[in-house]
This record gives sequence, structure tokens and C-alpha cells, in this order.
Amino acid sequence: MTGSDIPSSFRLAYVPGVTPTKWVRVWHERLPGTPLELIQVPPAEAGRLLADGGAEAGLVRLPVDRDVLSAIPLYTETTVVVIPKDHAVTAAEEVTLPDLADEIVLHPLDDLLDWETLPGRPAIERPASTADAIELVAAGVGVLLVPQSLARLHHRKDLTYRPVLEAPESRVALSWPQEEPTPDLVEEFIGIVRGRTVNSTRGRAATLPQPSAKEKAKAKRAGTATGSARKQAATGRHAGTPKGGKPTGKRGKPRGR
Repeated sequence: MTGSDIPSSFRLAYVPGVTPTKWVRVWHERLPGTPLELIQVPPAEAGRLLADGGAEAGLVRLPVDRDVLSAIPLYTETTVVVIPKDHAVTAAEEVTLPDLADEIVLHPLDDLLDWETLPGRPAIERPASTADAIELVAAGVGVLLVPQSLARLHHRKDLTYRPVLEAPESRVALSWPQEEPTPDLVEEFIGIVRGRTVNSTRGRAATLPQPSAKEKAKAKRAGTATGSARKQAATGRHAGTPKGGKPTGKRGKPRGR
């Protein structure tokens, strides 16, 4: 992957709450000549952006349309409840869904959790966004359940959060348009998020010229000869010399005729 085969840049989409910093840093170390462009996109629009070619790959939330996108699950986020700092729930380190039975649980239109039945009591209206729901929590209108990264993203001094047991969770994945074969730069980023080393047999290392069968055979013969010479040097033996280093000829009186 050299010269004209390398695109001018690599576009990586990511949804709010996902932090690609560590992977971007490794990218810049390994491919300093190929800029990486970050594109933040709402979760609901991430799949369409990738399918339309707006980015080479994306850090998105599952599920995705597997008919048009490939995906590698990366991690699952803990679900937390966002509450005012003076809320009674703060006395516990963890919260159960029955603990929220008497609470007004806000359900924003961009909610990321797959609820069969929303806990607590429903609000009169659904907030337009998670950011709007956070404002309502701060105003004492209700509580909000979100992936932990979103609670951190929308941090406020007057709010806190607690993990919620047995709540639906959000899974983050690396996704890209289905192509055969997978583009080289996408393979590079897959290797980075999976922790492959720079000398991995996949990714850029796999695109380096490989020796021919004739060259491999020649190298093998050279290696065998070198190994024999080293063994002889280490033992002090040569061809025709038995173990122990003594010559094969015997000394003594000549045999009579």
C-alpha cells in the first residue's frame, strides 16, 4: 500500500459518547502520511452516512443494517440513571429498576436503549433529545437512563448518576460498508482497534512484497548450510571425525603381512 494506492485521508465517523482518541493516536503513529478525519454523527444517522460513502468506517451503536454494513462489536456500555445530586437514590452505589418505580422516567426521542417496558412513570411528553432530557432532570422533572458515556458527556455539577442493574445496555461497534475485498485503510483501522501490532500479518504488513518459492528454497538451503557450519564450529568436529573429536585413523604397529 504505497504511492498512489494510499487515499489522501481516512474518514472516521463516531457517535456522541464514543471516544476514539486512543485509536486515532495509534493511527497517526503508524500512518503519519495519511490524515484521519473525524466526523461526529447522531446515532440515528450513522448507518446512512456509512452506506452513502460519507465515511470509510464508523464507531457506531448497534444494531446496524447487516445487509449493507459490516460490524465488529467492541464493547458494551453500562446503563446508568442520571439524577440530581440531592436525590434519595444517591445513597446507593447501584440501582435496580424497581427502585425507580415511583419516578418519572424521561424517554427522549433519540433514546439508545431497547426497552420492552420503560420503568417508572412516563412523562407527559417525550423530550426531543438526550440533551433536552438532561435539562429536565436538572429542573427536577424526572430521571433519565442512558449509556454511561452519555452521562459523562452531558455532565453537570448539579447532577450525578448510578449504575442500573438488569437494564438494557448499548453496544458499540466498528462498522464499515460491505465490500470485497475490504479496503486497505479499513483493514488498518480494524487492526488498530483489535490491538494488532505494526508487524501483524494482516493490514499494511500483508501488502509488502512476498518472496517467491525459488527465493524461499534458496534461503532455506542457505540457512541449513549455516546451521551445519555453526554446529561444527561449536563441537570442533569436521567431516570424518567421530564424536569426541578424535581422528578416525588408528596409531600403532603396522599389521604383518
